[in-house]
Amino acid sequence: MAVSNNETVIIYTDGGCEPNPGLGGWGVVMQYKGTLKELSGCEAVTTNNRMELTAAVKALEALRRSCKIMLYTDSQYLQKGVTTWMVNWKRNNWRRKGGPVKNIDLWKKLDELIKDHKVEWHWVRGHSGNPMNERCDVLAREARKHLK
Repeated sequence: MAVSNNETVIIYTDGGCEPNPGLGGWGVVMQYKGTLKELSGCEAVTTNNRMELTAAVKALEALRRSCKIMLYTDSQYLQKGVTTWMVNWKRNNWRRKGGPVKNIDLWKKLDELIKDHKVEWHWVRGHSGNPMNERCDVLAREARKHLK
């Protein structure tokens, strides 16, 4: 699928648990042509890393066509996983030195979803005053409240 250069979507994602593992929530803020869209969700028994991955998966699933994406995350696990580690995981049949890749279901789903897009992955420091990252954090925390 061809990616249109004038269709850049900016996506911020966040996920977390309290405790870890425990009650989890994820949040997404998407910006396209000045319009914001927010997504969020929760899981009763999960981990921080699963929620970080789920946020990215849900954001990409929400897109209706191939586009250029600038995706911002405060998760080095997500950012490095996609940009550095995934190539070797796939080459080694989704295995790493310590055994099978953790959260393999979400990594495989993410791998499928990014194929139709041109994604630039950016890491941002969490809780450092970035308004979009902070909003994702709020969405994730509010989503967790639905489980209490």
